[in-house]
Amino acid sequence: MGPAFLRCAFRLGISGVVVFVGFLSAASPQAAPEQSDPKVERATINPEKGSRIDVRRPDLHPAPLQVDVNMVVVNVTVTDPYDRIVTGLDQSNFEVFDEKVVQEIASFSTEDAPISVGLVFDSSGSMGDKIQKSKEAALQFFKTSNPLDEFMLINFNERPNLVSSFTSKFENLQDRLIFVKSGGKTALLDAIYLGLSEMKKATTNRKALLIISDGGDNHSRYTENDIKRAVKESDVEIYSVGIFEPMVSRSRTPEEAGGPSLLAGLSEVSGGRMFSVEDANELPDIAEKISIELRNQYVLGYKPSNLVRDGRWRRIKVKLTPPKGLPPLQVYARTGYYAPTQ
Repeated sequence: MGPAFLRCAFRLGISGVVVFVGFLSAASPQAAPEQSDPKVERATINPEKGSRIDVRRPDLHPAPLQVDVNMVVVNVTVTDPYDRIVTGLDQSNFEVFDEKVVQEIASFSTEDAPISVGLVFDSSGSMGDKIQKSKEAALQFFKTSNPLDEFMLINFNERPNLVSSFTSKFENLQDRLIFVKSGGKTALLDAIYLGLSEMKKATTNRKALLIISDGGDNHSRYTENDIKRAVKESDVEIYSVGIFEPMVSRSRTPEEAGGPSLLAGLSEVSGGRMFSVEDANELPDIAEKISIELRNQYVLGYKPSNLVRDGRWRRIKVKLTPPKGLPPLQVYARTGYYAPTQ
């Protein structure tokens, strides 16, 4: 295999991405009898058959995208017009295109498998009045985790710092996060690069980075193009929480003004999402929403019928044909992968 294809982070039949990543579990075929959940709204697909979907209301390069025996695995998030998670769809509702050629879906899964999440936490000077709520958001994310999940913490200002390697005891990260203080410049891109590198040490098949930052990089060695290339080569979903000053604010620096597009671009190519926040009080709810998303994804696997081993970037497009009677739905999935060279 060439450097563009990984050893397989996601195996056939195992479900599996954004910073930071989101995000409580989707039902597997062996799930226990359904219980009432106040956060779930029911929407009927076929009244005669009684089928339905559940719409959840949410209160230098790392290893490349992994493919095994030419199997490409894509994590997919589906939301409704109110940005609520949609579950209950089946394989027939999805189509996958590889370089514009429709592919046969070989595997389909919705079970909630363990996940490895790296938190990339901005503690630069520009985060001064936002850092407390940012800590609360991180803790809220940890609290909605599953027992088999694992977490890693990177804190950054002028340089990234690996505060904690992967652990299943989020209380350890909580204790260390409490003492983080704001100050200094912002090396966001360097921190993301370190996060992608550390994700190679994860022990689960599903990986995500959760980035909490104002997006205003002004002190990194790596460039935006360096990081975009690294994200494309990784099997890591990036979920970003961008805490931005209002567009009309005169206090926005040029770096901060470019923050939204930077974080949105990195999140989109990985199959994750970027959430823009102007009110820091919204941060804990956003973190919980990301946690819900990561645990309610569809996982599609296919063997490219038109594969050319040339090492080039191959574009993926996931299309959705929802059941009749549903409003238009939004699909989030990674945008491509690098072909093998041999």
